[in-house]
Amino acid sequence: MSTAKLILAINAGSSSVKLSLYSSTPPDSERKTGNAPCLILQSSVSNLTSPPAVFSYTHTENSSTSSNVKSKELPDVKSQDDAFKHFLEYLSKDSDLKQVNSGEDITFACHRIVHGGDYERPVVINEKSLNYLKELTDLAPLHNSPALSLVQTTLKQLPKTTNIAYFDTSFHTLSMPEHIKTYPVNLEHARRNKIRKYGFHGISYSFIVTEVAEYLKKSVEETSIIALHLGSGASACAIRNGKSLDNSMGLTPLEGLPGATRSGTVDPSLVFHYTSNAGRISHSGTEDMQISKAEEILNKKSGWSSIIGTTDFSKLKSDSPPPHSELVFDLFVDRIHNYIGAYFVKLRGKVDALVFAGGIGEKSFELREAVVDGVQCLGFSLNKRANENIEKENGIVLNIGEESARAPKVLICSTDEQFEMARECARDKEFWSKL
Repeated sequence: MSTAKLILAINAGSSSVKLSLYSSTPPDSERKTGNAPCLILQSSVSNLTSPPAVFSYTHTENSSTSSNVKSKELPDVKSQDDAFKHFLEYLSKDSDLKQVNSGEDITFACHRIVHGGDYERPVVINEKSLNYLKELTDLAPLHNSPALSLVQTTLKQLPKTTNIAYFDTSFHTLSMPEHIKTYPVNLEHARRNKIRKYGFHGISYSFIVTEVAEYLKKSVEETSIIALHLGSGASACAIRNGKSLDNSMGLTPLEGLPGATRSGTVDPSLVFHYTSNAGRISHSGTEDMQISKAEEILNKKSGWSSIIGTTDFSKLKSDSPPPHSELVFDLFVDRIHNYIGAYFVKLRGKVDALVFAGGIGEKSFELREAVVDGVQCLGFSLNKRANENIEKENGIVLNIGEESARAPKVLICSTDEQFEMARECARDKEFWSKL
């Protein structure tokens, strides 16, 4: 079993599907870290909720191949399932891709599943695990439902491939203390209904702490950071000695920081004052995904888009910003400060770095500047020139803080959930032993 195998990492979002294909040899029995997967190609289908869908496809080793597509509209693609089928069809016709003759050449398909319940590690998707994940849909109806639909499509389209589920919750499940996991409600009722804090964006945070530790020339077990995954979905995480101590998200991804369409943490009674129909079933649900009016409002009709009319955060600092842009910007910065302050205390001030990641965290120098400006009292400081010129630098982790031996660093990490799934798969001897 020495020949390289193909690993397909699948990241299904609410309006997109990201796909990355890797090559990897089996884990070396004498090495604890396993083999790093080699990226072969990247593809995505976006705009699924605002058609036409847009398809991209790029060979990473050679960007000039004839099969590459920078941007192509797909008017007939309406869902994640359609997107995946289009990708497989295009893949099978790619004459420039020597490693693949058909989808059957893919050994592992790694799926990002947002809610994993009590699963502490990735699992092979079979009838038992799939049924358990379906039961969790009520805890994350807007997230697990489309992902599981794509899982079922993959099982049909790639019947010889080993499908593996990787969970946003697993990074937090083992290490988050019981008193942090627990909500102050009746314990028996909470346990019976799986009501507790789970935490999310764990695949991203696993990647971040691994890369930051390497950058700092420390072991993961010696690395403590406050990490901010800031995008349309946003969260903060306190990581102590390489493990999750706390995460701003909770029972569902709704708790914590506001997002593009999510309210984040609000007074629980707010929704009942907002609408008299909070408990009714929303018409925006589907046969496989029933959601209440309250869930629809707080998950899909809140966040900064409800105030400025767009999900595009970059518009806030554009030449023609929408009305109330300053309000939204200051609101977001304020909520981020709430978590940095709390997590700095929880980590007892032993923080190696404040790390920005995610689409907004990596792209908005104005946001980074405002956030760091507000936490200078904790020892964080920003190098303004470095912060505004990161596009000129190369590397997964970049330092944008002032150089100081005493101060914690301020870093940017280009997070990569697909690579993290492939890396974990490449290391996992259990999965490879079943081939």
